[in-house]
Amino acid sequence: MATATLKKESKEEKSHRWKELGLSNAKVIDLYRQMLLIRRFEERSAQEYGKSKIGGFCHLYIGQEAVGVGAIAALRDDDYIFSAYRDHGHALARGMDPKGIMAELFGKFTGCSKGMGGSMHMFDASRGFMGGYGIVGGHVPLASGTAFGSKYLGKDSVTVCFFGEAAANQGVFHETLNLAALWKLPVVFICENNRFGMGTAVERSTAVWDIYHKASAYDMTRQWIDGMDVLEMYRVVKQAVDRARKSNEPTMLEARTYRFRGHSMSDPIHGHYRTKEEVEEQKRSDPILVFGHELLEAGILAQKTIDEMELEIKRIVAESVEFAERSPEPPADFLYENVYV
Repeated sequence: MATATLKKESKEEKSHRWKELGLSNAKVIDLYRQMLLIRRFEERSAQEYGKSKIGGFCHLYIGQEAVGVGAIAALRDDDYIFSAYRDHGHALARGMDPKGIMAELFGKFTGCSKGMGGSMHMFDASRGFMGGYGIVGGHVPLASGTAFGSKYLGKDSVTVCFFGEAAANQGVFHETLNLAALWKLPVVFICENNRFGMGTAVERSTAVWDIYHKASAYDMTRQWIDGMDVLEMYRVVKQAVDRARKSNEPTMLEARTYRFRGHSMSDPIHGHYRTKEEVEEQKRSDPILVFGHELLEAGILAQKTIDEMELEIKRIVAESVEFAERSPEPPADFLYENVYV
């Protein structure tokens, strides 16, 4: 199976990549900052989980930051986003408050889901972030539901749905793609193929390794992307979103990426299904280090700026932890809220 590799481009070619996409210097610096915020937030989440401040399941986005940041940057404020259980990064990229996200991880009442959802169920309807979902593939039809709603109401909002490669083996995935193509729904399906469904390599679980080809059965526009390249993610997703907005045409995208940590916090970093050498080799394509180097080479980002950014982000993350620790637990009677209409 093909994996994400670094592109060999000249300095001159690299310095114009974002200009060709219509992105300003300030915007690409912000893309870098968002990826760095996600990385530091997730690292701190791992620490707090180790202290038993965070309970239950906790799936980190470390290594996959370019996928969420690049894709979400291509959306408008009135577009919709659905995520699976590895949703912290998507929530941060959508602009949700780190304090509310960390408080949710801590199970506190000030969390974005009132402390009742935890790691897998971030939610902010005001930002069109329609939630993280724990059932593999279970949210894929929900995304087509909001896309249908947009079309029915005559709106030009687009829905983007993130899911892992294992979800592409679920029956509901195929049922949904069939209807999205048949009804011409404005939805973009993004498979974050990080190579391992829990601890099983995609080569051992999937007959067709090129996940995006599965959409060919529904005559759907499809493509794979280097998921370790934030600008490539932006470019391809922007094309798909524009296509959905103008002609209600769905798209299936496969972002080939790699997670640097275990499947969840209960899984060792390397586990028994991959070697330390493999992980270290993949880290050579670290989207944050590679993109940061590209911006440094282009002269629009200085090392001093990166250092200052690091300090600012560490302060934001530390404040989110302090906020979560000070926040109250959900009251006992809240257990019975939102159970029945």
